[in-house]
Amino acid sequence: MAKEKKVKETKPLNPDSLGAVFSKGLIKENPIFISLLGLCPALAVTTSFEGAFGMALLVIIILTITNIIISAIRNFIPDEIRIPVYIVVIATIVTVIQMLVQAFVPALYSTLGVFIALITVNCIILGRAEAFASKNGVVKSIFDGLGMGLGFGLAIMLVGFIREFFGTGTIIIGKVFTFIPEFSLIPYAEDSNVPRYFIGVLTTAPGAFIVMGLLLALLVFIQDKRGAKK
Repeated sequence: MAKEKKVKETKPLNPDSLGAVFSKGLIKENPIFISLLGLCPALAVTTSFEGAFGMALLVIIILTITNIIISAIRNFIPDEIRIPVYIVVIATIVTVIQMLVQAFVPALYSTLGVFIALITVNCIILGRAEAFASKNGVVKSIFDGLGMGLGFGLAIMLVGFIREFFGTGTIIIGKVFTFIPEFSLIPYAEDSNVPRYFIGVLTTAPGAFIVMGLLLALLVFIQDKRGAKK
């Protein structure tokens, strides 16, 4: 008799565990590719990988701090005014972060421009404050903020990498974060005889829609393939 192969069943994560709270923002409830939230900065500040990284870093910080504060004061906020309170908290945090960026990383401030202030009305920040932080403890809210922020950040960095690499033929680091020496991740000498191929339209506004549309189409294709296998 042939020996039956034992199939190891992987236990799903407890939805209330910190690991599940953190990981859902990365894939299952990714703000950009699944929930389609925060598309404005994803389209506007992803002309370069470094700019997208800067925005990702700011959103992670602001989202996590907002979740902590909202969770800590949630029992003291009357239901009738909770949304205005959330907006005041978010706006205060964004203003402080914006002033710090302007003072210490002026190149990043110039690159992101008004989109730093617009984090105040970013659907991801307000949405997590209302949907999660206002209903859960501080520790879980920290993991939710980090997970959702990281999911948003990885998504826009992917878009930024594709747009800059295929739009210019290289990736430059050090133009935005000027405290590090400028260098190219894909070395290329202007006077070399090696041809460099790039699609300039990807660095323009229409290029953002093209890249985002292709990535969303790829995601839907993968999901359909997985569904068909089940």
